[in-house]
Amino acid sequence: MLQLSESLLNRPVMSLRTGQQVATALEPIINPSNLKIEGFYCTDRFSKDELVLLYQDIRDVIAQGFVIDDHDVLTSADELVRLKKTIDIAFTLVGKPVETVDKQYIGKVSDYATEIETMYIQKLYVSQSMFKNLTGGNLGVDRNQINEITDKKIIINELLKGAPAAAGVTV
Repeated sequence: MLQLSESLLNRPVMSLRTGQQVATALEPIINPSNLKIEGFYCTDRFSKDELVLLYQDIRDVIAQGFVIDDHDVLTSADELVRLKKTIDIAFTLVGKPVETVDKQYIGKVSDYATEIETMYIQKLYVSQSMFKNLTGGNLGVDRNQINEITDKKIIINELLKGAPAAAGVTV
């Protein structure tokens, strides 16, 4: 099931053992090489420290928040050796400029949709300038349309130019 980024931010982290909230998930840790959410920065409810909740420790995503086994799965970022490079990058997706391989500016990422089971980002929503889009809507970009992700921008394959009108069907 896909969920927009806003529904993943500032969510309670609930413990199965105690049945209570143990933390609040603030923002995702995104790996730019594969667009996967590796975990979430959390604020501990008890000590107010910043801890990390890894995606594999999330048992379920429900309306009340993320469900985990216990408070013990929350870890300090310093202890996560395998994720050190990803954490150091501090990659953010929202606000990143998007352009085509021919260097045509499309807009900026305004939101994204994540597959909850795998935590892979499946779709980017790009807000275009008012001149390009008079309706004010967003352009949806699927993950397989992405050509390259850099620190400064996201490069996608060419968009379809005005497709020819379909020929009328004769009966």
